[in-house]
Amino acid sequence: MQRWRGYDAAPGGWGRSVVTIGVFDGVHKGHQATIGHAVARAREIGVKSVVVTFDPHPAEVVRPGSHPAVLTEPTRKAELIEALGVDVLCVLPFTPEFSRLPAEAFVHDVLVEHLHAALVVVGENFRFGHRAAGDVALLERLGRTFGYAVEGAPLVAETGTVFSSTYIRSCVAAGDVVAAARALGRPHRLEGVVVRGDQRGRELGFPTANLLCHRYAAVPADGVYAARLVRRGQREPLMAAVSIGTNPSFSGRERRVEAYVLDFDADLYGERLALDFVAHLRGQVRYDSVEPLVAQIAEDVERTRQALG
Repeated sequence: MQRWRGYDAAPGGWGRSVVTIGVFDGVHKGHQATIGHAVARAREIGVKSVVVTFDPHPAEVVRPGSHPAVLTEPTRKAELIEALGVDVLCVLPFTPEFSRLPAEAFVHDVLVEHLHAALVVVGENFRFGHRAAGDVALLERLGRTFGYAVEGAPLVAETGTVFSSTYIRSCVAAGDVVAAARALGRPHRLEGVVVRGDQRGRELGFPTANLLCHRYAAVPADGVYAARLVRRGQREPLMAAVSIGTNPSFSGRERRVEAYVLDFDADLYGERLALDFVAHLRGQVRYDSVEPLVAQIAEDVERTRQALG
C-alpha cells in the first residue's frame, strides 16, 4: 500500500480511482464494510482504491479541546487499512485553512483534480466541507457535473446497535471491552511505552509494566482486565492482568495503566507495547492492608489465565 501525505502527493499520470473518505478511527466493522466495498469495486473496474483520511482529528481543529478518545493510533490505523487490500492511503493534514474549504472546492481539488475519482464510496451519513455543509446528495450532484459515480455504504448494525466510533468509545469508557471488540471485529488495543513507576508491584511480588499512553488514547474504565500483551517482533502475545486506576490502596492520584505479565521475567522498560483487552474482571477496590490486596491480585492473575487460556 502506498502512503501519501496530502492529496498533492498523487503522482503525475495518476489514473482513475475508487475513493472512500472518512476519519476511520477504529477501523471498526462499519469502516471495514465501506473500505471493503471500495476495494472490491476498484478491482471490478480495474483501477486503484484510495482511502482518504485526516490528521489530526477534525474535531480538534474545528472545536479545540474536543478531541475524542482515539481508538487507533495512526500507525495502527494504517496497518488495519492496508490489511483490507487498499492500494493507497492518503492522509490529509486537517488544518484550520483546510477546515474552511467549501464542500464544492473539496470535491474539485481533492477528488477530481488530484485523485481522478471514477467512483466515490461513502457511508450514508457522510458529511464534508466547511461546517459539514456537504452530504451524499451534494456529492452525487457534483458527480454528475465532474464525471464520477457515488455509492453509499449502509451502516453496519447488530441486534439494533449501529457500530460507530462514538459507540465504541462509550463501550471502552464504560469498561465493556467485550462489546467494543464485537463492534471492532477484534479486541480494543491500547499502546504505550513502558516507564518506571513506584516499584510497588515488585514489592508485592507482582512486578508491573507501567504503560505511558498517548494523551488522547481511549483508555478503558478503572478496573482490572485480562489482556494480551503484544511486543514488537514477537509473534505470540503474552498474558497480562492489567490494572487501570489511581491505586486507591496507596492513596494514589495519578491514573495509570499497569500490566502484570504472566509467566514472564524480563526488563520491559523503554519498550513500546500493545495491550489487547479481552475481559473486564472487576472494578477498582481499596484495601486497608497489604495481605488482602495480595490475595486479590493472585485471584486476578488466575482469572486472567482462565479468560485467556
